[in-house]
Amino acid sequence: MGRMHSRGKGMAASALPYKRKSPSWLKVDTPQITDMIVKLAKKGQYPSQIGVLLRDQHGVAQVKNVTGSKILRILKKNGLAPALPEDLYHLVKKAVSVRKHLETNRKDKDAKFRLILIESRIHRLARYYRRTKQLPANWKYESSTASTLVS
Repeated sequence: MGRMHSRGKGMAASALPYKRKSPSWLKVDTPQITDMIVKLAKKGQYPSQIGVLLRDQHGVAQVKNVTGSKILRILKKNGLAPALPEDLYHLVKKAVSVRKHLETNRKDKDAKFRLILIESRIHRLARYYRRTKQLPANWKYESSTASTLVS
């Protein structure tokens, strides 16, 4: 699938292992990983950051292969899932920072154009999340209230 607002196709990716079970050399078991995920989420880490920390510091390549469920599902089960989905949160955060930049640099036409692209991605993603019931049906992105969403 191609990019939305640029030329690249984005096909490069790392290959997942063929075996879908925990590697034999891994010394960490399911309850320990679940506890680590919950502890990191309470510190304010997002699911992708938790996955990177588990991979780099504890050698857990894929949490799903070890625990049987993904990081976000573990967080939902423990009531720690973020209110906004992570990708939407980061897009809103980017739009807020570009809007703040435009307040001081009004003549920056490229930033204004990029803000339009970012906000169109936000609207498209929000439409998907409303359709899949991950966001309430009346949720709407408004640039005036966006800074309160990411603070």
